[in-house]
Amino acid sequence: MRCWWIPETKSNLDLLFSIYKGKAWLDINTLKKKSTKLKSAKLSTTMLVPAVYREYLKRMRYSESTLKTYTSLFNEFLNFISPITFEDFSEEDIRRYQDWLVNEKKVKISTQGQAINAIKFYLEKVLRGKREVYYIERPRKERQLPIVLSKEEVVKLIAATPNEKHKLSFAMLYSTGMRISELLHLRLSDIDLDRCIVHIKNAKGKKDRITVLSKNLIPVIETFIEAHHPKYWLLEGPKRKQYSASSIRQTLKRNAKLAGITKNVTPHTLRHSFATHLLEQGTDLRYIQELLGHSSPETTAIYTSVTDSSLRRVKSPLDTILDDKKLSSNTLNKRTEN
Repeated sequence: MRCWWIPETKSNLDLLFSIYKGKAWLDINTLKKKSTKLKSAKLSTTMLVPAVYREYLKRMRYSESTLKTYTSLFNEFLNFISPITFEDFSEEDIRRYQDWLVNEKKVKISTQGQAINAIKFYLEKVLRGKREVYYIERPRKERQLPIVLSKEEVVKLIAATPNEKHKLSFAMLYSTGMRISELLHLRLSDIDLDRCIVHIKNAKGKKDRITVLSKNLIPVIETFIEAHHPKYWLLEGPKRKQYSASSIRQTLKRNAKLAGITKNVTPHTLRHSFATHLLEQGTDLRYIQELLGHSSPETTAIYTSVTDSSLRRVKSPLDTILDDKKLSSNTLNKRTEN
């Protein structure tokens, strides 16, 4: 194109002004208009990811979900730095992309972390580059406590769900602590009704595990199978294919509102509730770790922060004052006269 391309950054513009000061006049009005337009417009969705990237993900047996996420995020990065290609981008391009994610797109920390992982996968796995060749800053992780339903709210949720398939889905997620992807991949042969266990195969991290199944769900499952005649998957959609995750998510939110639950309920909320309620009834944290399929005990330990039993052992200082008769509880209820 008979020209040079440089990244559009403040430092580069400052450098241009210093070099051409007293020698040439730079008109950046067009550049400013272009920048404003780009900020308000969405990035192009042109597929720029090289085929070798997707092929390597498949060869390494990454899950379909990870394949879609990494490909989508890496493609967004390549569209952002265009016309720079996947063969020529630098650390500065990665930092500009991160700044855009944080300041313009305002993504969550977890999404920013996934975007970094998608780029690192290309650099480290596909190109087999050494980590010391570049440095990518990672955002500080946020520590959010899980949203947990009370036992009464779980009962209300299931009672407010008329559809048999959805009712069984919610009950299975809470009864077993499975992830939604694991439920959708659950085959009839993976359920052992005699031993009240579920065999979860090829779960996150390519690991198999065993989890518990409520004995009260056994007749429900038997009735469901007899009525719907699933052939392979426990939950089947049209043409005997796997059931839709979006259908479960949408129905769960709708029925949670019908049950009068104001919390933001997702399939993972039922998994969190499973773990928390097990801990409250005295189940050892190591067993819960195995049932959930966590590789690290620190991941499971977060549930100790939200259990009712642990919170009940802590006494509010206000209750201490009231119990010592230093302040009457009537003082709290007394209305101040104008």
